[in-house]
Amino acid sequence: MNQPKRYLITSALPYANGLKHVGHLAGAYIPADIYVRYLRARKRDVVFVCGSDEHGTAIPIQAMKEGTTPRAIIDKYHQAIKQDFEDLAISFDIYHRTSEPIHHETAQEFFTYLNDRGELETKETEQYYDEEAKTFLADRYIKGTCPVCGSNRAFGDQCENCGSTLSPDELINPVSTLSGKKPVKKKTTHWYLPLGKHEEFLREWILKQHKDDWRATVVGQCKSWIEGGLQSRAVTRDLDWGIEVPASPNPSKGGALQPSVEGKVLYVWFDAPIGYISATKQWAIDNKQDWKPYWYDADTKLVHFVGKDNIVFHCIIFPVMLKLHGNILPANVPANEFLNLEGDKMSTSRNWKLDMRDYINDFVKKENGGGQCVDMLRYYLTQIAPETKDSEFTWKGFQDAVNSELVSIFGNFVNRTFVLMHKLCNGRVPKLHEDILDETDKTLMAEIENAKLKVENLLEQYKFREALYEVIDLSRKGNQYMQKKEPWILAKQLESSKSSPPGGRLEGARIDNCLHLCLQLTANLAVLVNPFLPNTAKKMLYMMKVVDKILDWENAGKLKLLSVGYSLREPQLLFRKIEDAEIAGQVEKLKAGLVKTDTSSPLPVTGQPATGNWKPQIVYDDFAKLDLKTGTILAAEKVAKADKLLKLEVDLGFEKRTIVSGIAIHFKPEDIVGKQVVVVANLAPRKMKGIESNGMILMAEDKDGRLIFVNPDEAMANGAPVS
Repeated sequence: MNQPKRYLITSALPYANGLKHVGHLAGAYIPADIYVRYLRARKRDVVFVCGSDEHGTAIPIQAMKEGTTPRAIIDKYHQAIKQDFEDLAISFDIYHRTSEPIHHETAQEFFTYLNDRGELETKETEQYYDEEAKTFLADRYIKGTCPVCGSNRAFGDQCENCGSTLSPDELINPVSTLSGKKPVKKKTTHWYLPLGKHEEFLREWILKQHKDDWRATVVGQCKSWIEGGLQSRAVTRDLDWGIEVPASPNPSKGGALQPSVEGKVLYVWFDAPIGYISATKQWAIDNKQDWKPYWYDADTKLVHFVGKDNIVFHCIIFPVMLKLHGNILPANVPANEFLNLEGDKMSTSRNWKLDMRDYINDFVKKENGGGQCVDMLRYYLTQIAPETKDSEFTWKGFQDAVNSELVSIFGNFVNRTFVLMHKLCNGRVPKLHEDILDETDKTLMAEIENAKLKVENLLEQYKFREALYEVIDLSRKGNQYMQKKEPWILAKQLESSKSSPPGGRLEGARIDNCLHLCLQLTANLAVLVNPFLPNTAKKMLYMMKVVDKILDWENAGKLKLLSVGYSLREPQLLFRKIEDAEIAGQVEKLKAGLVKTDTSSPLPVTGQPATGNWKPQIVYDDFAKLDLKTGTILAAEKVAKADKLLKLEVDLGFEKRTIVSGIAIHFKPEDIVGKQVVVVANLAPRKMKGIESNGMILMAEDKDGRLIFVNPDEAMANGAPVS
């Protein structure tokens, strides 16, 4: 593949309705920042854009909670989020806002372009309307009883108790959150993007062109959506907060029915990704550049970094919009899975989260400079990055990662090298005596030279966790090398053999070689670790008394980065240990802040077959959200101290999953091994008896209350979609 002429890197625009937690940081921002810093070190033309998503119902809802205006909310949280990113060394070229005039103009132009060319359609539908508030209700403005768990804490898009994705029509006894009154159905007309018309393009582009170079989880989710049948998606909505729908200058091409634009705004899912374009425009204005090549030139590589909840928007919906608008398409969307916290999924409503701001206040701002604490968090979040499956942040894991790896391996090697260099070589880079290099020396030299290509290949594949491992592993090899060479022992031998000049010269040369190679390795570590831990790299440059240019990627793998005879500064500890008391305090703080949620179930749960007792009607879009896959049970065992639970290992073809299922009173473990089943594969993970369950087995219940597996009549390949 030819080298792109330029790169445009985006991170998902965070909602400006509250502070963001470390799950967001791990999902879309640290991975993007690592990639961008790597590209800059390679002297690539790269622009890194992001910004606050300031429209949609989340903003006015937060304004109501805080007793203020939507404008005040976005002004408050835009600045707070921007500052948090800066404090954690996320190096955007621009952090923009979707409330800026240039974004409104860009989004309106985009809509008009599509509408005037007949790429949008209009439909009349019935939606909930609050007669007292005199307004149509967005999903989040409708509250009721959850049809799944019976909690009265369900909204029109999701149940806050069980996490089920819902639609307003599914709610039992829905009420308006604005007036508390029961809403009525009222007709309204909106513009829609007919995704079904572009199914052939999406199949070719995603399922054929990118099936091997995109992450399997991304392709799998896209495949599920495409094969489930792509439905038209509303582009506008009735709301008083957002970008006003522009009147079309040529409405006859936009479809037979042209609704009034009064009271209508662009749906936030439509306007938000266009924020990448408007941010690029603003960056170009600020830097006297031309923005168009970044969005229209095929020599530009566009990469979107997002969380898995944004895959569909960035891989299916936005690419269709870009294609229709004549823009380039993303070369990759390396979406991450979710990051859980201390055994449970992060939840803003339950206050089970670690905000970036909390970490900054508790660690970064309490340190002199704070850079080492920034890098400690960046290190741990990269080490546990949910690149292929959900992962978990624990405070104990954070402590272990810092103390056992950053302090004891990476930091220890650099510190030992500098201490011994000052003690045994008068604080200067010693000479390399090539005539006495042995196999141990040559092996380390080869490891240094090969590390660049290893890390580079992994970064190019967006395997940041593995790339970071290679950097740390190189420092581990440095420790092992130094332990083998034992320059402190050689120094004692040198001292005692001064009366025997030939022996003394040999031992002195071996000390020189050991510390020369360790110092060259240290310089290489600074280059390689810079994309991941930029503050650490800068501190190492200070100790080595060298300029930033040494961090250019071309210097990685070189063995002459530090000149012989060059004096270096005294060592400084790169990282500090995390104490047990700090960890205990953070865990206690987390538990103390947990908000108890209402888990009441006003709906009776009888356990009897629901003959004639139907759940509320749903539309096809709701069903299509389920990712149903065939799988085979490979192993089954009883869960300790749980009469009803079996722990299953299920082969889904593309991966093996652990699923905890409440079927132990109906089946013996040994009787169901080899059974083919249907699995809800995109169900959010849930801990049950300390075991993380990643999916749900579909079962039916007969009139006697016995459970029966729902499975294909004929054997199917594991991972086959069910629709």
